[in-house]
Amino acid sequence: MPALSVILPCYNAAETLEEALQSLAMQRFGDFEVLAVDDGSEDETGEILARWAKRDARFRHLSQPHAGVIAASNAGMLACRAPYIARMDADDRALPARFARQVAYLREHPQVAVVSSLVRAFPAEGTGKGFKIYIEWLNSLVSDAEIRREIFVESPLPNPSVMFRRDWLLRMGGYQERGFPEDYDLYLRLYLAGARFAKIPEVLLEWREHPNRLTHTDSRYSLENFLRAKAYYLARGPLKGRDGVIIWGAGMMGRRLARQLERQDVPVTAFADINEEKIGGVLRGKPIIAPDALHAWWGRYQAPALLAGVGSRAARRSIRQKLDEMGLVEEKDWWMAA
Repeated sequence: MPALSVILPCYNAAETLEEALQSLAMQRFGDFEVLAVDDGSEDETGEILARWAKRDARFRHLSQPHAGVIAASNAGMLACRAPYIARMDADDRALPARFARQVAYLREHPQVAVVSSLVRAFPAEGTGKGFKIYIEWLNSLVSDAEIRREIFVESPLPNPSVMFRRDWLLRMGGYQERGFPEDYDLYLRLYLAGARFAKIPEVLLEWREHPNRLTHTDSRYSLENFLRAKAYYLARGPLKGRDGVIIWGAGMMGRRLARQLERQDVPVTAFADINEEKIGGVLRGKPIIAPDALHAWWGRYQAPALLAGVGSRAARRSIRQKLDEMGLVEEKDWWMAA
């Protein structure tokens, strides 16, 4: 039995697949199996996988009618035999030390359920500003505390970089279809279940940016569906039992977040904002108050909570400082949600 199983869903990936497979074959840690699932490809993906399976017994070629990345990933998961399971995408490149570093980490830290790594985008000339900002944020979150603190901002783990303990992944039921980003949905379920996260503080995966990446083409990855995922799990986790929820941010993000929270029966009662033109107004039927009025509003409820719904990094810093000065405790009284 191998020490590590690797799930590799593939769909019309012939253009990049050889490069991804070669990066796996060159791993310094060699005790692994690759479950390469051809999800009904119409190009040469199946032929490439068949050649690799014939050449190297560690590469197993599975095929299924086209059913999407969730079904393909779960088919690979169910075929895995090892105690550790890594994810990999057919358009990315794993650096040679990736498996060695991650397996060693999980062996040395039995309390950790999922270990990721830092990532680097490529090709440099095709990587836009937004993706660079996202990766900079991702790579700033290394410890379990940092990842948990900002898990409702965005997905804090690049899916093709993760390695799970098999029992945790099976306990979560693998990836699930809720209309949300399937990887973010899984990490939020792990978060609510008390799983511990970690990242190796070095780049171990090169993440390819291109127009056909699922995050650009699949509606599950739209902003609205990310907000739906946040609201769904906030309502079942940090906001469960709260009788008054204040959203800091009366702009577009705060408004859309409030709409999704209300659909989950979360009692949004007010918005806070620093814009003097908005203060004293109403948004979605709720008052917009100044930050200095937060303390008085806080005392109106038995179990209040606050969500920061302003997306800029500078705003996050100032909001965190203000709430700290008020004596509100992050992850107990309030959470970053944008």
